[in-house]
Amino acid sequence: MKHVYLDNAATTQVHSNVIEKMQDALGIYGNPSSTHSFGRTAKTAIESARKAIAKYINAQPSEIIFTSGGTEADNMIIRCAVRDLDVKTIITSRIEHHAVLHTVEELEQKGLIQLLYVDLDAFGNPDVAHLETLLQKDDSKKLVSLMHVNNEIGNKINLEEITLLSKKYDALVHSDTVQSLGHYNWDVKAFPIDFLAAAAHKFHGPKGIGFAFIRKNSGLSCMISGGSQERGLRAGTESFHNIVGLEEAFIHAYENLEEEKKYVEGIKSYFIEQINKEIPDVKFNGHSGDLEKSTYTLVNVCLPITEEKAMLLLFNLDMKGIACSKGSACQSGSDAGSHVLTQILSDEDMKKPSVRFSFSTYNTKEDIDYTIAALKDLVEA
Repeated sequence: MKHVYLDNAATTQVHSNVIEKMQDALGIYGNPSSTHSFGRTAKTAIESARKAIAKYINAQPSEIIFTSGGTEADNMIIRCAVRDLDVKTIITSRIEHHAVLHTVEELEQKGLIQLLYVDLDAFGNPDVAHLETLLQKDDSKKLVSLMHVNNEIGNKINLEEITLLSKKYDALVHSDTVQSLGHYNWDVKAFPIDFLAAAAHKFHGPKGIGFAFIRKNSGLSCMISGGSQERGLRAGTESFHNIVGLEEAFIHAYENLEEEKKYVEGIKSYFIEQINKEIPDVKFNGHSGDLEKSTYTLVNVCLPITEEKAMLLLFNLDMKGIACSKGSACQSGSDAGSHVLTQILSDEDMKKPSVRFSFSTYNTKEDIDYTIAALKDLVEA
């Protein structure tokens, strides 16, 4: 049986050079906080990684704070902004990752913030005019949190426009950029965004490591107390081998960005072409079928099959060796359905199965042919 992995938005295969670097790093066992040579060796490598990452997004090394991943970075930024920066209102959308949504909902339930949702159009794009209305609502200190690339439908927002508008009203701006850092060029000096979040396993690095970009002199203090690691913003002995893996994956992503982007765009374009040819009644959710308005790494399709067939769709694809998902991996055990698609699909389309296929440089056109043939068999059965 052929095995086809098309769930790269959930996690990616670790590059072989990343594995090699991490294996070497496991031999460096000094505590980075120790002052002897063993500790200094580890500390030097961590700071080298911080500088390398900062260079590729045009940040200062001190603005890169290593975390356990995107979820921790999002939580750190949002919770500490409320605690330390007098944020009283958070503006977000109903289709954010749950790392953001569950955090802001909890803060609202505790009476710590006023939570406002920006309107979305039929494709899931934020209404910028409505965002401005929300920014004008009162004089409270505001944080705008909108993800750059949606992890389920792939929509790209104009983050620079949103940041500049928010700054007009003295609001702070945070973006969950887990699906875009490592896939798009970034320059944090080009526009005044305050906070970003990243996770290594989305760009062929290890799981359990990521970083927060926190603008210099932000005023945030630590969420995890203890030692003085990470400029005092995140206590705990650094996950040295994972940081080395993150650095190697990040460097590889940006050293090969244009070449790999072009290749993956070709895979996505071929998928769109073939599924439209073989299953003409398929629908693309959000802007995922538009190469200009969505990320090049994924599509989300609504298939024209009955509810009865839909129940076993992912199981049947898995039996054929095809890995994909019905939404975020973080909700894969839930029967509640996608909170993203609920916001943009009609009741009729919500009865049909929607599936996310996400791509990487490890995929081939042969993978796509095999997947489309399997989908066609299941639709026509």
